[in-house]
Amino acid sequence: MKTIFLLASAGVATAIIAGCSPDKALQAANTGATTAPTATASAAAADAGPAAPPPLGRMDFAENDFVESDRNRDPFRTYIATFAPPDQKRITRNDREVVLPQYSIDELKLVAIVTGGDFPRAMVVDPNGKGHVLKRGTFVGRPEIVHIGGTNGADYQINWRVDKVRDGDIVFIREDPAQPGIPPISRVVTLHPEQQEQRAVD
Repeated sequence: MKTIFLLASAGVATAIIAGCSPDKALQAANTGATTAPTATASAAAADAGPAAPPPLGRMDFAENDFVESDRNRDPFRTYIATFAPPDQKRITRNDREVVLPQYSIDELKLVAIVTGGDFPRAMVVDPNGKGHVLKRGTFVGRPEIVHIGGTNGADYQINWRVDKVRDGDIVFIREDPAQPGIPPISRVVTLHPEQQEQRAVD
């Protein structure tokens, strides 16, 4: 009986040390089987190091994979200019002096022309009824905004300029300095447009 009691006591002590239940310790003492502690297994797994990741398969790319589209965005392209408000976009402004920059040419009315002398003059009236004298070379009216350089380009201004002051009209031209190969756009404003309309009807 003493031997059995001692074996049972040793089994209970082993169970307490290993963290096992007394029943399992008694069963191990009676059968003679031994169970490896869980902590020892965990330590062995830690010593083995992390498991190696599975090998990656080979990736094949076609030429279309490098073409930019809705699903394939260019990582080096910036879209800041696209989402910027219109008033915050880069606009290259002209330092030249412009007469009546707040009005378009259509809002100005030609009321008088003086051709005597070396420098012919013309007078136009703005929508408020105020007269302004123009001569050859004068930049007039609200500027036109032209975009250049694609998505990340900049906007710049071009203005109408008085090219000729003749007996019955003024000739305005608008040149694009960024495109010198394109002829300038011209526009004629007559002194008495109602007379020309009457002649066209006749």
